[in-house]
Parts: sequence; C-alpha cells; structure tokens
Amino acid sequence: MNYWLMKSEPDEFSIDDLQLSHHQKTPWQGIRNYQARNFLRDSVKQNDRVFFYHSSCKVPAIVGLVEVSQAATVDTSAFDVTSVYFDKKSDIANPKWIQVELHFIEKFNQPITLKQLKADPQLTNMVLVAKGARLSVQPVTAEEFEHIMSLSR
Repeated sequence: MNYWLMKSEPDEFSIDDLQLSHHQKTPWQGIRNYQARNFLRDSVKQNDRVFFYHSSCKVPAIVGLVEVSQAATVDTSAFDVTSVYFDKKSDIANPKWIQVELHFIEKFNQPITLKQLKADPQLTNMVLVAKGARLSVQPVTAEEFEHIMSLSR
C-alpha cells in the first residue's frame, strides 16, 4: 500500500462535501500538473490511503483520511466544455489527464495544521513541508503516515 496527500481548496470541495456526498465517493478530477498527473497515472493504486488536505485557506491542514476506491481512469472533465477543468487540447483518443476515485474514511476531530506539521521534527523530510512544495498530489512515506495518524488520535 502507498500513502499520499491530496490537496483541495475547502471552498471548492471540502472533507465535509466528500463525507456528505452520495456513497461518500468522488472522482478526483481537475489535476492539471504533469508531475501530479504522473503520480495518479503511475503510482496511485486502489486501496492506497490518502490524507485529505485543505489548502489555500486561512488554516491549511490535514483534515481527514480517504482511500483510493478506483485507480487511474481518464479524467472526463477534460472533455466537458461546461467544466472548469475543460482542456481543449485534450484528445479522447490519447487522453493526457487522469482521475482516481476517492472514498471517505474519516474526518479528524482536530485538523493537523501546516504550522504543526512544519514544527514536527519527525516530519522534516515530508514533501508538504519542503520549500516550494505545491503539488496537489504528493507521496507520503509509511513512517510519516503512521506518525500523522498518531497525531490525529
């Protein structure tokens, strides 16, 4: 099993939105960064665990845990002219954008803030706390995952 952190702006789609959604599942669409796309396409697998991270908000934080319920498929939003993720250069015969499906597991009672993560000596090598780390899909080591899960309890 692999571990990941995926970012979402809570005013666009939050952990609460996922928790309240039909079947508590959602397609994770709209990834338009090639490195993040490559993670989704090549490395993210069904049943992988994912930290749900609220970004671009007053208090950025890991707010919950989800799992990958369906591995890489074509991101259909790239072909939907009504979608904000529409990509007129995308080709249905050779799609360049990928989505996965995420399933809600739990919302943490207390968010684990970016400030808290940066101050934790056990997380100094975590991708999220590195300068300039802005990817919306990031790998998390097993050690980081276990440590963060202990913080969530």
